[in-house]
Amino acid sequence: MTSAITATGRPDFPFVGREKELARLEQLHAQRRHVLLVGPAGVGKSALIRHVATRLPLLVCPESARLSEIFTALEQPLGLEAADLKLVQRKNRLLAALARARPTVVFDGVGWTTPKLASFLECVCQRAPVWVATRSERPWDIGRVWPLLVQFQRLELHPLSLRDTRALVEAAIGQGLIPLEAVRIADWLHRRSAGNPQVLRALFRELATGGYDLSNPLALRRLDLDRRIHEVFPASETLAQAREDLRDP
Repeated sequence: MTSAITATGRPDFPFVGREKELARLEQLHAQRRHVLLVGPAGVGKSALIRHVATRLPLLVCPESARLSEIFTALEQPLGLEAADLKLVQRKNRLLAALARARPTVVFDGVGWTTPKLASFLECVCQRAPVWVATRSERPWDIGRVWPLLVQFQRLELHPLSLRDTRALVEAAIGQGLIPLEAVRIADWLHRRSAGNPQVLRALFRELATGGYDLSNPLALRRLDLDRRIHEVFPASETLAQAREDLRDP
């Protein structure tokens, strides 16, 4: 089966598991509650949001570090045309539109919030349900928005279980993303990735290139080494040279 390709040119890997989280988010969406989605890097917060957005109406802001980026992401879906407005004018226009439409607004990738950003998020909370996805809810990590989070329903996202990893491997095989033989190393993939979907997908991308004897433990070590190389070294460097660099003390 041919896999879908994302805008980045990478395969669109299947979404599996998270049944409890999906059910909870659907319930909170119906109740129009504020939601705090917490989890470490790569655990799948953005993937979960994208999947929920295929089932429920969400207004998603994929990058939530700067007000200008947030305004740009939210204006077009709300039918607000680009105009030569100052930032404060754009903010007031956007808040008025949110008050009329009252969509569930999702702020993904929230990190340290400045006073201005925290103030804007509070204004949105007064007009519509808000979901915030972040790596940490600790005040020294998330910044000025921290006192507002007492109003939010907390949902923590954990690494995938072994069962979910196996299901993801089988789904990726079914879509033709990785070779059939990968089913034999599903448990190894789970241990190597610690259930982190981002690491799993990186391993899948290496598997998709072929050239690994999956019955050979040394080939599995090379597979993981290649994955780490592509994380650390620029694409222009050869794998062979990068492997040597990583091996040198």
